[in-house]
Amino acid sequence: MSNASTRQILFERTAVLIITMLFLLPVLWLITTAYKPSNQIFSIPPKLGFQPTLDQFRKVLTYFDVVSLLRSSIVISLGTTVLSLLLGVPAGYALARSRSRYASFFAYFFLAIRMVPAIAALIPFYLMMRDMGLLGSWWAVIIINTMLNCAFVTWMMFSYFRALPRDMEEAAMTDGCTQIGAFLKVAVPAVRSGIIACILFCVMFSWNDFLYPMFLTTLDSKPISVALLTAYGTKDVTWGSLGALAHFSTIPIVLMALFLNRYFVQGATNGVQ
Repeated sequence: MSNASTRQILFERTAVLIITMLFLLPVLWLITTAYKPSNQIFSIPPKLGFQPTLDQFRKVLTYFDVVSLLRSSIVISLGTTVLSLLLGVPAGYALARSRSRYASFFAYFFLAIRMVPAIAALIPFYLMMRDMGLLGSWWAVIIINTMLNCAFVTWMMFSYFRALPRDMEEAAMTDGCTQIGAFLKVAVPAVRSGIIACILFCVMFSWNDFLYPMFLTTLDSKPISVALLTAYGTKDVTWGSLGALAHFSTIPIVLMALFLNRYFVQGATNGVQ
């Protein structure tokens, strides 16, 4: 390897490291804030060295029902993910195996549904949930998140199924499988990585959702993402409490993303062709 190539690789890696550090600095500040005493959070000059304390976590656990908040987040995320997959995976398969020349158009139409601004659907959906008696429950958030995430799953699975050769399913049907049997026994296992990517996307969208749970749930059914708002008071922001709550909000989803990272990258880069 020539010296010019070595210098170029070194420069690229240094640039990536610097950019990564710039993006992670706010996250690092928020994390360290949770372990600082309140009087040292905005000390001038800033103190890089400090005695870690768990006072912020004790305060959060005293004034917040963290278990209930996490339970709401888990129920909403899992409920949305399961319903989105049950509806989106068969829909993506149907579009991929359709002989209509408008199949790609409908796939992009489903993607466009996911791009609808959240605030545009909030008011009519709020009135709908109120009339149905679901306002204030987990179901109100699960249904609207399913509507949006199901459209995204349909678009993504359309791409995966269309890349799958038809010969595998035709061979299964020749051996006696029905169309549904070929779908369940051949097509679905073959796109397992795509389904896992969809699961990760759905959980992330639902877990981090703030607007819909804010207006569609009550105090007993609010998820952890809405609880972060309570750190903002009328006079100031309790940054210590925000940093402690951020731990409970981000650690589960970050661990999931790290564990399924390769599926996430594959799902993000495998667009409709």
